[in-house]
Amino acid sequence: MTAIRTNITRTAVTLALCTTTALTAVPFAHAQEEAPPQNGFTLLQRLVLGAGRAKVATDTPQAVTALEQTDIDEKQASTVTDLLKDIPNVSVIGGSNRALGQSFNIRGIGKGESASDEGRILVNVDGVPQFFEQYRMGGFFNDPELFKRVEVLRGPASSTLYGSGALGGVVNFTTKDASDFLAEGQTGALKLKGTYDSNPNGYLTSAILALRLSDYAEVLLTGNYRKAGAFKDGAGDLVEGSEFTTPNGLAKGTFYLDEAKERKVQLSYSQFTSDQDNQAYSQLQPTGTFGTVDRVVNNRQAQISYEDAATDNPWLDLKLTLSYNNITNEQTNASLGGNSIGQDSTYGYESYQFLGQNTFEWTGDSYENYLTVGGQVIRQNRTTGTATPLGHHPEGTDFQTGIFVQNEFIWNDKLTLIPGVRFDYQRLSGSDSVGTLAGAAVPDDKTDTAFSPKIAALYKFTDNFSVFGSYAHTERFPSIDEIYSNDYGAGVTPNYSLDLRKEKSNNYEIGFVVSTSDLIQAGDNFDFKTTGFYNKIDDLIVRQRNMYPQYVNIGRAEIYGVEFEAGYESNNFFADAGLGLTVGTDLTNKTALTEVAPAEINIGAGYRLPDRGLSFGWEGRFVFAETRVPVPTSATTDLAAETLKRASFNTHDVYINWRPDQESQFNGWEASFRVENVFDTKYRDFLSNDNGKGRTFKVSLAKQFGW
Repeated sequence: MTAIRTNITRTAVTLALCTTTALTAVPFAHAQEEAPPQNGFTLLQRLVLGAGRAKVATDTPQAVTALEQTDIDEKQASTVTDLLKDIPNVSVIGGSNRALGQSFNIRGIGKGESASDEGRILVNVDGVPQFFEQYRMGGFFNDPELFKRVEVLRGPASSTLYGSGALGGVVNFTTKDASDFLAEGQTGALKLKGTYDSNPNGYLTSAILALRLSDYAEVLLTGNYRKAGAFKDGAGDLVEGSEFTTPNGLAKGTFYLDEAKERKVQLSYSQFTSDQDNQAYSQLQPTGTFGTVDRVVNNRQAQISYEDAATDNPWLDLKLTLSYNNITNEQTNASLGGNSIGQDSTYGYESYQFLGQNTFEWTGDSYENYLTVGGQVIRQNRTTGTATPLGHHPEGTDFQTGIFVQNEFIWNDKLTLIPGVRFDYQRLSGSDSVGTLAGAAVPDDKTDTAFSPKIAALYKFTDNFSVFGSYAHTERFPSIDEIYSNDYGAGVTPNYSLDLRKEKSNNYEIGFVVSTSDLIQAGDNFDFKTTGFYNKIDDLIVRQRNMYPQYVNIGRAEIYGVEFEAGYESNNFFADAGLGLTVGTDLTNKTALTEVAPAEINIGAGYRLPDRGLSFGWEGRFVFAETRVPVPTSATTDLAAETLKRASFNTHDVYINWRPDQESQFNGWEASFRVENVFDTKYRDFLSNDNGKGRTFKVSLAKQFGW
């Protein structure tokens, strides 16, 4: 497999260099001519908001992918798996097609069955951290229908703005706003939507009400009801425990404080609920493994924010946010065949956050400079709600505070330099139940600090070709679970992991961008971006199987790979492609890391008829075999190495979308039809515990009314 990956890398690099040579030469023939109008924007020309100052992806010295409302609608996503599966080196893992089994993996970091993985990838909804860790459960509970935008920032450079420890990267979800539906002069809009999914006979009903109460106040109310049965794989076999019913909704008010609408206060509340009986206890394994349970999961989020863009004041661009998030999983009537974990419980994470930042601007004849400074405070309470304490899910409080500085300097519209640094402080406190379980005193609070510096640079040789590179160091604190897990009973010497050291990551990236227009016809666009990365992680924390202490530092690991992204847009034809290749090695034990997915190529192409509002196309996933797997030991798994391997596979989707323009008599209507896994392929992603969905027909119809 190593040889195969090496050949893939060499071939991809060769193609990239050839493409660069050819494409950078083409546009200069048009350099002295007036540029024709642009007909479309590729995925790499999307605006990136989460990396600092807003900029398009081709001008960002980091691997970033942004999905917008149209992408979300056309995917007809029922889970976030449908949104992220085509992004290079990004996977939704565990029970990836289950509403309660989803976790994230970026560049070989994140597995979904350990407390370590939740902190290595930071997930935010409207800037509010989403954190939930329960063994054999996923960590993300939300519905894609609430979102209008998703950004995936790959790599630890994002630690500066979002928190130390983002070894894999950051995933940012943004919810809808009233202004997204209110046209100029309208005071109200109502959008009704329905979708149907043949596998697993699922449906969604959705209603969105947007109101403009005055020139200074807007309100959005949206409610969704999604229901799906257990889906079938490509062989026609039912995947037990994959059914779900998830009502969810969002209320958001936006209040402007000035006529220019630069100062605003925003309040929002959202809730995701799943209430089901006889559900698979393990959302990451077949039902028979651990039996069933009645389970009610709630994700409640509330926040208030204040923003002042102050375009007439270069010293003020202020954002302040106060938020509350409470994720609970109430379990009753467990049927677990005698397992001790079957008692009634309410696993919970309750967190409070304050986040503030301001950007100062300096500009001159040949330069621009944007300095962002900020601070963040998060307090998270972890609870179990059981009659007797659980050693495998210790209770406690995680308090963290941090300050950060990031500066973006742009010289002559050619050179961009982005240095940044972040300092974080953590205090972990075990609850009284930690001592009760072990029959001993509660350990003293554990405190530590983390330091995360970075520097990134991008240089434009021409308007069509640029190079970039970065270095980022980050440090991840151990979590409550990793420090205080203790399965021994009363009177037995506790085996906490009090000596756990924080993980330290040093990440290097280098790449180039080709961006050109008028390649085949007037106004078309072609963009190509490649990123190579190398990440060395020291003091990696792993969970030992049936050994104590449960969490230990194993030494060193290295992860390296490459990502290629390309997109073409013209008035009618469009296409995109991506390749993700990652290799990970446990340098201490000289074996493969368990969380690294195999190489994958994603290709899509389509055609649009703008005057009729129609677009149609094809998307394909080509996943290589995974034979480079870890050598099992008694401390990691009882499985044989052969059972960890995965065969190669490919899947194909086709779709057609109808969105009439504003001049059409059908303005306000939207319709989409999609067939996924057209050839009904039986497959299983390397990082998934379930087989993937078999052939699936999806259809959606929406109508918006305005007044």
